Amino acid sequence: MTATPHKPTVTEREARQVAEAAREQDWRRPSFAKELFLGRFRLDLIHPHPLPADEDARRGEEFLAKLRDFCETKIDPALIEREALIPDEVINGLKELGAFGMKIDTKYGGLGLTQVYYNKSLALIGSVNPALGALLSAHQSIGVPQPLKLFGTQEQKDAFLPRCARTDISAFLLTEPDVGSDPARLATSAVPDGDDYLLDGVKLWTTNGVVADLLVVMARVPKSEGHKGGITAFVVEAASEGITVENRNAFMGLRGLENGVTRFHQVRVPAANRIGPEGSGLKIALTTLNTGRLSLPAMCVGAGKWCLKIAREWSAAREQWGKPVAFHEAVGAKISFIAATTFALEAVLDLSSQMADEDRNDIRIEAALAKLYGSEMACLMADELVQIRGGRGFETAESLAARGERAVPAEQVLRDLRINRIFEGSTEIMHLLIAREAVDAHLSVAGDLIDPEKSLSDKAKAGASAGVFYAKWLPKLVAGQGQLPRAYAEFNQEIDLSPHLRFVERSARKLARSTFYAMSRWQGRMETKQGFLGRIVDIGAELFAMSAACVRAELLRTTEGHGREAYQLADAFCRQSRIRVDELFGRLWTNTDDLDRRVVKGVLAGRYEWLEEGVIDPSGEGPWIADASPGPSKKENVHRPIR
Repeated sequence: MTATPHKPTVTEREARQVAEAAREQDWRRPSFAKELFLGRFRLDLIHPHPLPADEDARRGEEFLAKLRDFCETKIDPALIEREALIPDEVINGLKELGAFGMKIDTKYGGLGLTQVYYNKSLALIGSVNPALGALLSAHQSIGVPQPLKLFGTQEQKDAFLPRCARTDISAFLLTEPDVGSDPARLATSAVPDGDDYLLDGVKLWTTNGVVADLLVVMARVPKSEGHKGGITAFVVEAASEGITVENRNAFMGLRGLENGVTRFHQVRVPAANRIGPEGSGLKIALTTLNTGRLSLPAMCVGAGKWCLKIAREWSAAREQWGKPVAFHEAVGAKISFIAATTFALEAVLDLSSQMADEDRNDIRIEAALAKLYGSEMACLMADELVQIRGGRGFETAESLAARGERAVPAEQVLRDLRINRIFEGSTEIMHLLIAREAVDAHLSVAGDLIDPEKSLSDKAKAGASAGVFYAKWLPKLVAGQGQLPRAYAEFNQEIDLSPHLRFVERSARKLARSTFYAMSRWQGRMETKQGFLGRIVDIGAELFAMSAACVRAELLRTTEGHGREAYQLADAFCRQSRIRVDELFGRLWTNTDDLDRRVVKGVLAGRYEWLEEGVIDPSGEGPWIADASPGPSKKENVHRPIR
């Protein structure tokens, strides 16, 4: 049976419905971030800061020590950058160390590390070379192990998890040449054929795909008798007949990344390899990403720590006008930003990870905020480091070494970090995803009220429900703990962090009031106000980071010897963050969003083409999007499993 080539055509509304159906609909556990967006500052959900169990910490620290020794003695990061390839012996060494099974239960041969120590491990190895971190996180955070852990049958776990723990590399295949963050248009098909499915289609940007042994593939099953159909997840053997890795892609950063284009032509996959029921593929993908997204901010934290180390060492050694450049205010402000932000990012990461381990909170918003905030702030920190280093920041490590100076790869870190604002949901998509979760309570009670396709009776019912909800909710946004001078007094130590927590509480209520006003003003058009929604989310991210920083500082004060220094960093971060929050609140209503839309229409209509005159476009020939029609491959297979 041959799949009929087709590219699904969907309306904007249909695309939203597909995305909405894939969401986790229920909130069975509390969420600090969700409450924050509703104007409720639930400090009790994160303070006192949760801690890992002693045994988990012991095993985690033991592995970190082994991993650090391996990184220091067996990995040459300059070689990976120079040859754009991770040596096979490094990958095999990581397999022997158990690094590919960090998150896999010990009963399947894995290490069974907690999310906290998994992330510490990624931060460590990602600081050596980010392509190594991407290799391990793509395999474990979104590859075969995580979806099987959450949705796989016992037979699937028994068959595949031992392989993933020690020998096999896995990859996750969702994106297509013409399908990115809009999976409703996904074209790869999985046509039932007896006890099997036949896969046809092309997948793009398959991280680990070039070297993978196992693949998680999202494909569309056509609806037919006995088949519900819909986007469905499958575990696929990468060596199956009909699979061709047609290209190993190259990027501005992550030069060791094994990322490719994979074509499926009549690839036979047993029904036993289907993960979950037909039509549940997107829900599986999104649920997997809820905690999987924490791997990216882990590597951003590692990058921040390295940026701080280099900034400290260089700024003390380099003198200008009779004193170290660190003591010139223009440079010192950058160093302060890097130090304070690194502290806050680690606070956000550790808090989110520990909550994920305890499984007592729903962290889907926290993980998304950690990914969004970490990826954006890490890029800023790396950019500031390049500026602090001056011309040396722009120079490659290889060139620095060739003329006798320390080989500091600042420009490489800036290049490598840039992808994190795109990986696993771009900043723009993360804004929309988080905004949707943040307004979930409103849509639950008033969604039908602003839906143009709902009947008058449905709108009337929604109006009644909304009236009851808002009658209870709105009065609580008027006053709160943030207005009491002695609130959060336990954070008033030698350095006083309590004013920052009072600011968070007041700002959370202001954020909720702003969201309510916007919904009242724009109603159904709210979803088109992406600039407004992005700022709402950015405010929430700052408030979450401030909360995490204060809670972490108090934890370190009571458990470690550098509590005063932690309080200093938390204070500096909160003061910097408060300036950003005030600016974002101002830009909610004073901005150029409407003007920008008019300019965009003019650009696309060609009214400003005269502005493009006077340059030469160095781009090559070819289509903007490559043809991805199903069919047999006409290219050499560059798949190279590592053994």
